[in-house]
Amino acid sequence: MATSGWRLWWLKRRWYERNHRLLRRWRINRHAARGGFFVRHPVEGEVLEALDEGRLKIGAGTLLEPGCWLTLAPGARIEIGEGCFLNRNVMIAAHESVAIGDHTMFANGCFIGDAEHRYDDQTQPITWQGFTSKGPVRIGSNCWFGVNCVVTSGVSVGDRCVIGANSVVNRDVEDATIAAGAPAKPIRKIDFAGSEG
Repeated sequence: MATSGWRLWWLKRRWYERNHRLLRRWRINRHAARGGFFVRHPVEGEVLEALDEGRLKIGAGTLLEPGCWLTLAPGARIEIGEGCFLNRNVMIAAHESVAIGDHTMFANGCFIGDAEHRYDDQTQPITWQGFTSKGPVRIGSNCWFGVNCVVTSGVSVGDRCVIGANSVVNRDVEDATIAAGAPAKPIRKIDFAGSEG
């Protein structure tokens, strides 16, 4: 029993700590150098596998701060535009597709996911029930998400939106809107400097 416990521990350690290996870091950095983006390690998730397979696209000038976690189901895609900023501990989870426009910023601890865990089967542990989704997530360009925001499946956020800290975005947000709350609700349209009233 002790031997199989150690074996299981070793297998899990190799999987969950794989991105901390120097060779994998080097390969991630090589992708970043070729694409003109930057990853500050540690980074978690299927980053290298998805970059190798072309299922993860990161635009030039984008920065991932330490602790970012990008996880993709087999066949899923994540696209992050140019000049984006993902602060510490931002997580993006793609069951099918998450797309983010250019120059969008996420403060610490944001979560963007296009699926939720199922929990409605009493015959199965919740950890075995898989996922359900209302559709892909689309986030526009030039958006700013405050600390600890959550974006749920099937949601589109327009261009030039601001989402207040600790908000849960579970419905679409129109272009140039400030929204906040749990669930997030529109507060007002943005008055752009120099625009005519």
